Amino acid sequence: MSHLTRSPGAVNTTFEPPAPARWAEALSKNESLDSLTSCLRPVANFVTKNDQVRTALRSRLLGHALHPLLTDLPIGFWTSALTLDVLSPHRGESASQCLTGLGILAAVPTAATGIAEWSDTEKEDARIGAVHALSNSAALTAFTASYFARRSGHVGWGRALGFLGGAAMAVGGYLGGHLAISRKVGSHLPIAD
Repeated sequence: MSHLTRSPGAVNTTFEPPAPARWAEALSKNESLDSLTSCLRPVANFVTKNDQVRTALRSRLLGHALHPLLTDLPIGFWTSALTLDVLSPHRGESASQCLTGLGILAAVPTAATGIAEWSDTEKEDARIGAVHALSNSAALTAFTASYFARRSGHVGWGRALGFLGGAAMAVGGYLGGHLAISRKVGSHLPIAD
């Protein structure tokens, strides 16, 4: 919560970060998350062991990380599916299923670029990144289950699993934004003057 305190003759500003930012920063200090980061390191090392693959996943050709750009795809597909589930639950069933499936497909390269970015993080950023990855993995799992539930005719279950995936996606998205914007994590090339 931000508030302004005034004293005679001077203006002082005091800023307290909002609760989600305080939570994300608390994650960065939580040493118990180091066991999670230790489990993810071998995956990151495997994905990035080839220099050409690592360079492609980090996309130095763009001048900045590819991962934030790719996140728009699964987020967009899944959000669209959830929107149809709310606004047009019966007429939009087929489109929701298709959008859910497209989000699953888009999540694969998105995750690969994310793990390539995460491979260079340390301590505090690595802890937040690990929870970001865990949240997004939970979203992918829920949306995959949603897709198969929908395909087998269990549309209600599919919708419920989609909303569960949407909640996990929101947590993962927030933490990704916190890493990229607040903590300035991400590969980039210096901009020439």
